[in-house]
Amino acid sequence: MENLRAVVYLSIFLSVMTYVCQGERSTENQLPSAPDEPTFGLELAEALQGLLDEADSRVGLSVEKKASVIPRCDVGERCAMKHGPRIGRLCDCLRGTACNTFFLRCY
Repeated sequence: MENLRAVVYLSIFLSVMTYVCQGERSTENQLPSAPDEPTFGLELAEALQGLLDEADSRVGLSVEKKASVIPRCDVGERCAMKHGPRIGRLCDCLRGTACNTFFLRCY
C-alpha cells in the first residue's frame, strides 16, 4: 500500500514539475516553424505527376498487347517454340487440328 502511495505522489510531483517547467524552455531547443508557402510540396507533386504520366503511357501499351487475340495457324505451320523444358505458344491451330508437342507444328 505504501508503494502505491509513493508511486501516486511521485507521478503527481512529476506532472506538476513538467507543467511548471514547460514555460521555462528556451527558444533555442524548439523546432523551426514551417514556411508559409509549401514550395517543396508543389515540386514534389509536379514530379510525381510526371512519373505517373510516363507510367500510364507504358502500361497502356502492355495492356493492349496482352488483350490481343492469339493468331491462328494453318496446318503444317509452326505453332509453338521450345524454351528449355517449357513450350511457348506462337499461335493457335485451326479448329479440328492440334499442336504437336514433338514437332511443334499444327497437324
